[in-house]
Amino acid sequence: MDRAQGAIDAARAAGAEQYAPTEYAAATAALKGAHEAVAVRDYRLALNYALESHEYAQNAARETANSKARMRVEAERAVTDITALVAAGQTRLAAAARARVPRAVLTPAANAIATAKASLQKAGEAVAAGDYLAANAALEGVKEGVEKALAEVDAASRSQPVRRRR
Repeated sequence: MDRAQGAIDAARAAGAEQYAPTEYAAATAALKGAHEAVAVRDYRLALNYALESHEYAQNAARETANSKARMRVEAERAVTDITALVAAGQTRLAAAARARVPRAVLTPAANAIATAKASLQKAGEAVAAGDYLAANAALEGVKEGVEKALAEVDAASRSQPVRRRR
């Protein structure tokens, strides 16, 4: 039971409550069953529960490591994609402003880019802290929002009449 508790503690320290909640819950439930079996002096059942708990806890720790690695890659990829999109968006906004696209069209896109920058900062802090769930949550829907706003700017830019200098 001590080994099972140690494995549960290690899994919790790795973040299994967030990244592998099913396995972690099964490990804690099995350990609870082991304690209940000891209380009724069924030591064979307690041993089975303790072994089961240890296995679940080890699986939770493994699953946590795999999930964290996958989420880290996803977060880093999203940060890279959104950073590039923001840079391109700023260039497109500047070009649209020079083409005299109405401010009413440019303002939502500028706001979307500002929101994206704030989300990128929040995600960067979360990645630095190792909280990949928070990083991915901070970036949720940001890319799509910027793309939509920039598509509206592009459409307005195309519809602007070409002004020729005389």
